[in-house]
Amino acid sequence: MPSAPGLPGWAHGLGFARDGSGFALLAACVSDPAAPESGFCRQHVAVRDAGAEEWVLRRSPLPEIPATDGVSATLLVLGPGRALVEEGSAGPGGRTWFTRDGGRSWRAGDRRTVGTVPEIPAGAVLATDCAAPAGALPDACERERLVVVSPQDGRRRALARVPLLGAHPRPAEQPEPDGSWWVSGTDPLSGRPAVAVSRDGGRGWTVGRLPSTATGPGRYTAVAVGQDAVYAAEMGELTGGAPVKNGMRALHRSSDGGRSWHRMWTTGPVEEPRTLMGLPVPGPGGRVEIAGELSGYGSVDGGRTFTELKDGTHYVRRTPLGLLREGSRCRYALTADGVRWSEFRLACGEEES
Repeated sequence: MPSAPGLPGWAHGLGFARDGSGFALLAACVSDPAAPESGFCRQHVAVRDAGAEEWVLRRSPLPEIPATDGVSATLLVLGPGRALVEEGSAGPGGRTWFTRDGGRSWRAGDRRTVGTVPEIPAGAVLATDCAAPAGALPDACERERLVVVSPQDGRRRALARVPLLGAHPRPAEQPEPDGSWWVSGTDPLSGRPAVAVSRDGGRGWTVGRLPSTATGPGRYTAVAVGQDAVYAAEMGELTGGAPVKNGMRALHRSSDGGRSWHRMWTTGPVEEPRTLMGLPVPGPGGRVEIAGELSGYGSVDGGRTFTELKDGTHYVRRTPLGLLREGSRCRYALTADGVRWSEFRLACGEEES
């Protein structure tokens, strides 16, 4: 992936398609501490076309905003040359802009869910909206449903068949490398953490309960599929020890594609890792890495034991090109196997370039 440290501002949204093309949302802010109300942020879109040696700036549909509002737009890449940019509002009336030509033109829309689809098409993103009460903001939503963000027009459509995982299912936006889609939630009978997997594009789901020891509700479960195992990191508040923001209660491992699970790591009050930023990073032969809040940790025995890593902490998420590691403000890296990382930089300031 080519670097582009000279892009303006800083990158707050980044995504890729399977062919190596990509989009980045950038914001360049000007402010005066003596008169903060006079500050503003100019927003940009940078695009890398498939096979191109450089990133280029293209017209951004996002308006200039007051610096006091903060930058909150989001980016969803929906396949080669296709992306959806959403303004910060989480409600159904929030504005969106869709491109199918690499950011050369944009079509305005909104976040409303329209219609139903039987499956998740290639390039789509899996998300949620509020089903009851309809249109409520996240904090007031009593029941969420799975929706598909279409690569054809950027519109949201409800997925016809969904797994039974409680009122607030948490889907992975992207499929794993083997084509499987994962959603986490709670088992309706026991209230314990559970995950569901679909191997036919969302037409059917298999739900599996995790061997959790937690007695209270968790937050969600982060799933990553490796070459020889699937890892599920159970997230939630920890009991005992120093308080943390991104607590990992346990790490579970499956060697049969999620049909059965074994709890490998149970988090205690002291021993690390106790936190996880994003997804676990699976590698071959029982290797798995955990990006914690303060440091990274690695295991060579499937997550039974860990040692501290030297390269610090990162946020890790899934893209069609592999796992994306976001380190400092402008440093990124991609891996397809959990071992070898390809590093690149975007929108670095003078002190970082």
